[in-house]
Amino acid sequence: MSDIRIGYHASHEQFKPSELIACVQLARQAGFTNVLCSDHFFPWSETQGESGFAWSWLGAAMQATDLHFGIVNAPGQRYHPAIIAQAVATLCEMFPERFWIAVGSGQFLNEHITAERWPAKEERNQRLKECVDIMRALWAGESVTHDGLVQVYDAKLYTLPGYMPSVVGAAITEKTARWVGGWADAMITTSRPPDELKRMVDAFRDGGGEGKPVYLKVQLSYDTSMSKALEGAHAQWKSNVFASSLLSDIRSPDGFDAAGAIVRPEDMGAAVRISDSTDQHVEWLSADIEAGVTELYLHNVNLNQQNFIEAFWDKVLPQLTNRQ
Repeated sequence: MSDIRIGYHASHEQFKPSELIACVQLARQAGFTNVLCSDHFFPWSETQGESGFAWSWLGAAMQATDLHFGIVNAPGQRYHPAIIAQAVATLCEMFPERFWIAVGSGQFLNEHITAERWPAKEERNQRLKECVDIMRALWAGESVTHDGLVQVYDAKLYTLPGYMPSVVGAAITEKTARWVGGWADAMITTSRPPDELKRMVDAFRDGGGEGKPVYLKVQLSYDTSMSKALEGAHAQWKSNVFASSLLSDIRSPDGFDAAGAIVRPEDMGAAVRISDSTDQHVEWLSADIEAGVTELYLHNVNLNQQNFIEAFWDKVLPQLTNRQ
């Protein structure tokens, strides 16, 4: 079995950027090797109440630790791909081989601020692929002019990464997983039951992803008691338990709160792994590895980050890394 990298998820929607710096430093001490960073303009709910600019934070966080970092980004509307290409190139020049970008088609919540038309999913996917091609050409040192769903005129990067940065395709459905297999260097998806995860991995492999890494963002809630773990998950994450087809088109944190109002604490287990047992979390994560995942990114959705990091340092990470 290949080595498993275990990462910490830095949730800008839940914590101030200064707090997240402390969290990733603690995660580094605890044995986490990687960090996954969110990139939103809004939080998912008014209760979460934060949303720092991820790209400002990344330079500080990468300087403060020696961890590897990734970000999930939606180029094409809120962000022009030439600007994101420049941002990635700059981080890769300063911190070689320590940064990757995952790209997805985005959510209306974040992208509507430009007041542009919100395209249908198929058009957003086509636009996304155009953005990836543009960014790769710029990283290769080419001068790029492009007239499609995205317009670029005479763009060229002068500070280059020195290598081709990894582009990871974000996928929630098997259809998207199969599509990104043909052009992405890896796939990232979200936690789900083992049989569903295996189908996602197989779809990615069948679409051209054979031999490429698979990253998994795991939504979990761990605390000192089951009641605290459940309460924390419900308070912070009840607006995020719905299908992506609904979540991708909600406009505001208020809208997510309205959707989450009907979610009961006992409904949370379908979307978040909730347990006060570290052994249970080891069992769940081991099943992910068996399904073909090569990198795990753990998002403890409640606010008790220090307790989560320290407990997983002591009881979870050693068991998973000792699997080798």
